[in-house]
Amino acid sequence: MTYSGAESTAPAPNAPPAAAIEARHALEKFHGVQDPAAVKAAWPHLSSKDRYLRWAARVAVEHQPVAQWSALALDEKQPQAAMDALMALIRVSSLDEFHRAADAPAPDSALRAKIAAALERLDWSKLDDDQRLELLRVHGLLFTRFGHPAADEAKKLAEKFDPHFPAERQDLNAMLCEMLVYLQSPGTAGKTLALMDKAPSQEEQLEYAKSLRMLTAGWTIAQRKEYMNWFLKAASYKGGNSFAKTINNIKKEALAALPADAQADAGLMAIVNTVPKIKTPQEIFGAVLAGRGKVKDWTVEELFPKTEKALAGGRDFDRGRKMFGACGCVACHRINNDGGSNGPDLTAAAGRFNPHDLLESIILPSKEISDQYANSIFVMTNGERITGRIINLHGDNYKVSPNMYDPNDMLDVNVKYVKSITLSKTSPMPEELLSRLKEDEIMDLLAYLLSRGDRTDKMFKK
Repeated sequence: MTYSGAESTAPAPNAPPAAAIEARHALEKFHGVQDPAAVKAAWPHLSSKDRYLRWAARVAVEHQPVAQWSALALDEKQPQAAMDALMALIRVSSLDEFHRAADAPAPDSALRAKIAAALERLDWSKLDDDQRLELLRVHGLLFTRFGHPAADEAKKLAEKFDPHFPAERQDLNAMLCEMLVYLQSPGTAGKTLALMDKAPSQEEQLEYAKSLRMLTAGWTIAQRKEYMNWFLKAASYKGGNSFAKTINNIKKEALAALPADAQADAGLMAIVNTVPKIKTPQEIFGAVLAGRGKVKDWTVEELFPKTEKALAGGRDFDRGRKMFGACGCVACHRINNDGGSNGPDLTAAAGRFNPHDLLESIILPSKEISDQYANSIFVMTNGERITGRIINLHGDNYKVSPNMYDPNDMLDVNVKYVKSITLSKTSPMPEELLSRLKEDEIMDLLAYLLSRGDRTDKMFKK
């Protein structure tokens, strides 16, 4: 493939600065080696904005005698450096010998309290979202290596983190939910169920569902019913060979944690014992549009001229993400590791499509079909026609997927009985996906796709 246009073809300036590479390589020389100069050389990089430099610095510090730097870690005031230094201290000073560094002495009984106090000094409001995720991870590491916090410490931590749940970012919500369940914060069930109800993808819902199975505090019977009803919906979700078993295991563990009064509730047990009805992805994810008829048969010519102004700013990220689910896109396409895998990953759509081309690919899906995702039409010697996507060819047998919404539904087509194979000119992606959406909803969906799922993109700035 060559380019003959007038624009520059010079390499994009996205390579890390040479100085950063040299600094990381210098730090890596201390990995696995004790050197009196290591701590002084590595410590400034613990506050670097470059996560690779921070990682290299932390590992360099971990390989030095703990006595040289434990006090520095406990006294560090810069938030980013403090978290990485405390993570290093926890990793090499674990109470159990399996995780503790080979040359590290058993930690004194007061070390856990000192680390907890150092973490307590970090102000949530002064951290960015990535740092908040790291703060939660460092707390989790402390619990894993030093044991569950005492009741009063758990209560204090729950009160610290609960006001920040839910947050705007999905990954932060998942981590906050997991932490608050671990701490048995009583308000977690209601907040998490609300997030599950509006989550547009099965992946996000699963994040919350797996954490809730371990929650014993703060439930009402109504909330337990809502949670058990989710398993009836999840029975229609699709995944790999062990997916259904995973859902069942989550449910089993949730049921095992039910107290006696909940087990005695006839209404709750009726939901638990209900045989789920399998639904299509449109029925599952399109619930937000339930009852809404066709708004309009939108055309590219009508919508594209409005995109320049509409995508300049003020778009609604959450509504765009919700429309990604409501239209059924999430059943086949991924964006930021969220969604199905039967269609192309749309995280990089902004690098391949401008607004016009993206609209065209949605409204006219059969105009251009990628060979990678096209269906094939098999005409058999007995006159039967089979349409589906070829997944594999082994010996004389084709594995064909006739239903893009169910990746586990496979047909075996024997080559010996195939008269002809042609590529279908009809895209497996359905038409009229946008027909039930209003104009603003379409623009929010476009912004969500073109932003690569990034809510900080300028298209969402007010």
